[in-house]
Amino acid sequence: MVAAVADEAGARFKRAPRFIRAEIAETGPGEPPLLLALPLAFMNESGSPVAALLRYFKPGRLLVVHDDIDLPFAKLRLHHGRGAGGHNGVASLIRSLGDTAFWRLKVGVGRPPGRMDPADFVLRRFAKRERTDMDLVVSEAAAVVRCFAADGEDAARQLAGDSYRRLFGGIGD
Repeated sequence: MVAAVADEAGARFKRAPRFIRAEIAETGPGEPPLLLALPLAFMNESGSPVAALLRYFKPGRLLVVHDDIDLPFAKLRLHHGRGAGGHNGVASLIRSLGDTAFWRLKVGVGRPPGRMDPADFVLRRFAKRERTDMDLVVSEAAAVVRCFAADGEDAARQLAGDSYRRLFGGIGD
């Protein structure tokens, strides 16, 4: 989803300063000013690269985009200042940052079937039937990120909350 925001803004990823394990892209003129980052660490260890990025660039706000098995597939939700909710990557961020005062765009992937291990579930490839819907969700999530930068948290929260209804007509809402 971060890559989709960069693509739409014409921004290209490059290596962050050498002591930061991440790739970064900055949006150009005519776009809301964004520093986009892709940590070069496993999700469960992403806190350290993100903390290093924040120390170096000192952005005004942090928005983290991540999957959430507790949300229905394709549902988006924007939150601020909450706990990890069992998400190991978010727990890594909280440990590295020392608090929960950051924004999160959660992207619903649904619950694992049966007794499937949640880690295996979130690391698997989407089924063909899910892929088409997820492409729409990626575009919608990118719009929420752009809205967050340009219009603020309240507008982005509203956009995220309405996205499922826009995409799927409220089915399963």
